[in-house]
Amino acid sequence: MKRSTLRKTVLTLTAFAAGIGAAITGTPAQAATQAADAGCVTGSKLVPTCGVLWGGAAGGFTSAPRDQALKTWEKASGRTAAIFHQYHKGNEPFPTKAEIAMTNDPARPRVLLENWKIAYGTTWAAVAQGKQDARIDAFAARAKAYGKKFFLALNHEPENDVVARAGSGMQAKDFAAMYRHTIQRLRAKGANNVINVVALMGNEKWMAQSWWKDLYPGDDVVDWVGLDSYVSVEKGYHFGDFASLLDRKAKGGAQGWYDWATTKHAGKPIMIAEWGAYHKVGRHTDKSAVYNSVVAQLKKRPAIKAIVHFDTKHDDEGDRDISIDSSAASLASFRRLASNPIFNVKLG
Repeated sequence: MKRSTLRKTVLTLTAFAAGIGAAITGTPAQAATQAADAGCVTGSKLVPTCGVLWGGAAGGFTSAPRDQALKTWEKASGRTAAIFHQYHKGNEPFPTKAEIAMTNDPARPRVLLENWKIAYGTTWAAVAQGKQDARIDAFAARAKAYGKKFFLALNHEPENDVVARAGSGMQAKDFAAMYRHTIQRLRAKGANNVINVVALMGNEKWMAQSWWKDLYPGDDVVDWVGLDSYVSVEKGYHFGDFASLLDRKAKGGAQGWYDWATTKHAGKPIMIAEWGAYHKVGRHTDKSAVYNSVVAQLKKRPAIKAIVHFDTKHDDEGDRDISIDSSAASLASFRRLASNPIFNVKLG
């Protein structure tokens, strides 16, 4: 064989082998495409390989059973909530039978997001000092018995509860210490099915506080970084679209919340653990502009891996309607949002 012919043969075989390797391993972009083709599924920390987890919390500030309220909300929205958001405090035993039943429905797979104010009746500092270890251990035993993976948010929106006074036991640093102690003890007790979320408010007022940075417990004990944020559809305070609830920042050149999360805690998946559009109770202002902006923003912000809508006809202050069906146009827009294939994620 001539040298030139031999060289061409070697180059052809090399290219062929490279092609096989690329088909097997591929570039990161190819791998992502392959994952999408195979279907979006959740991994070990419930992070989807592609797409965004869709969640809901319904019946807020009412006496309605939360499981039934969520089913009603799902029917209205046209999609099962992959994440079922619930709230507990102190020694309340959870997951409850009703919550577990919601995650055992083979036709409508769901995963729990449990909010727990663990320091209820005491202080963050007391929890960090081990004074509520019996409470933690009882929960760890229940979590292990449940067996399935689920999300846990410890004292969501802690900014509202900070008492910035030395010795209060409720300083920002006490929250971080409480969080660290609880997660480390749960891990030591073998509750490895608990996937934790630190759920902050992303509010300009709080982000401007000197103590705000002290709230974060540390990347080693945080699985997901979460945000609870809402937007008004009536001009005034927090009027805007979906992007505006992600980008709020303190004055003076500070980073917006999403940029803070993705730079200071790069690699952490982001969960919008509560979101919604609101107007004054009794009005029927169209919320379509907010709902129609969601998917475009999710595509621009790939760190967001889950969004959980909080639905209520009136909030804790009694004057804001955060429901999806406060007008026919709003509901139609929300149903279009819910039907988007970006939310087609299979729980693994």
